[in-house]
Amino acid sequence: MKKSVLITGAAGFIGSHLSERFLAEGFDVLGVDNFLTGREANIQDALKNPSFRFEKADVIERFDFKNPFGGKFWMVLHFACPASPTDFENLSQEILEVDSIGTMNALKFAHEQGAKFFIASTSEVYGDPLVHPQTEEYWGNVSSTGPRSCYDEAKRFSEAATMVYHRKYKLDTRIVRIFNTYGPRMRLNDGRVVPALCEQALRGKPLTVHGDGTQTRSFCYVSDLVDGIFKLAMSKENLPTNVGNPVEYSLNDFANVVNKLTGQKLATQYLPSRPEDPRRRKPDISKAKRILGWEPKVSLEDGLKLTLDAFKKEL
Repeated sequence: MKKSVLITGAAGFIGSHLSERFLAEGFDVLGVDNFLTGREANIQDALKNPSFRFEKADVIERFDFKNPFGGKFWMVLHFACPASPTDFENLSQEILEVDSIGTMNALKFAHEQGAKFFIASTSEVYGDPLVHPQTEEYWGNVSSTGPRSCYDEAKRFSEAATMVYHRKYKLDTRIVRIFNTYGPRMRLNDGRVVPALCEQALRGKPLTVHGDGTQTRSFCYVSDLVDGIFKLAMSKENLPTNVGNPVEYSLNDFANVVNKLTGQKLATQYLPSRPEDPRRRKPDISKAKRILGWEPKVSLEDGLKLTLDAFKKEL
């Protein structure tokens, strides 16, 4: 009998790609999303697969899902959460609720099902890090009251709640700390640097960078991320694991790559820094290499070509 998984946030950027990976690996998948930031278009390919079912629902309000394929779920993967700078401003309460009430609902459901539990956490738990690169053992430098705190602290709560269920109920848990990820199905207007600069370049507009552009990010293509997530799901590791690309780019360098790939020579327009925007962000993936045999394979230029092609279809 095929194993079944439940994926919340299945119509989102990462959740939709993850659903397709589980389908490709021979699993039955029930996807759940309320379309707050997810899109129906993201699951059109999955819906063609008889091993995929979808239910529109808000996991803050209910978590009483029946397995449409019969039996119990093998794993519950909680990936529902708005996750962009514009969301931090416009959907702050929803972020807090989905990573508190939603997480507790998902944990209780997984425990009742006798299922494994997988939570999508984030590099934002490290805040504006004082340690570089960031290892899983680093506790972070996070403001509990700043404009990003709705997301940073909500994810820290999700990790804490997951470990309570692991210790108290022996729930078999997985925690992935996701670093900057990009690829097809990102929202063009979500405020993140990749879709923002790609859209501007495709429209021939100046490239806008917040701050002086010397701050760094490490960009992981979505297929690499999903590969790491799937391998972590199949592992026996219960504690947090970084999954991201350790190649570090300044935002100025990233803007240059976008210009190169689009054949443009657009000027960079510098805007005021975002409050509490991390100066440096780079994962230490030694653990993922060691326990998963995983590391990213897609170069920034190759991944951006695919991403730009996808964005062109939306303009």
